[in-house]
Amino acid sequence: MRSCLALVVSLVSLVIPAQAQDDSAANSQLIGELMAFHGSQAIVQVMTTHCYETTGLDGAYKTAADNWYLRNIGFLDLADRVIISLGGAAEGQQQAAETYGGSQIMTAYNQAADKNSFCRAFLEQVDSGALDINNQLPAPLKRAQEIASS
Repeated sequence: MRSCLALVVSLVSLVIPAQAQDDSAANSQLIGELMAFHGSQAIVQVMTTHCYETTGLDGAYKTAADNWYLRNIGFLDLADRVIISLGGAAEGQQQAAETYGGSQIMTAYNQAADKNSFCRAFLEQVDSGALDINNQLPAPLKRAQEIASS
């Protein structure tokens, strides 16, 4: 009987760390996905500012960026709260996500044959909500909502 109990304790001690490692990896992955929320914000900020400046200070770009932020601030705050509850992000991780998002949209802009058309299409996407976090990143958003409500 004693040896069976020892075997069960040994097996449980092997399983718990493996589960903790799985949870840690899943948490790290989710934190990365939630950081993408900040990357999305950077994409909208960078491109609306750039298009605003290159299209003769068309106020529609500033308005679109402001409206995007108002529609998405709750998602950004949720992501930050969940990231903290999961142990926090690595130092510089948010900055890296923002830099990556900004550089990706600028690369797309620089490759566009017609920069004005690119800006107008981007403005339409921001105004329509197509670039909102709930439309771009629904799976990580749902997971964050589940974690926050538990």
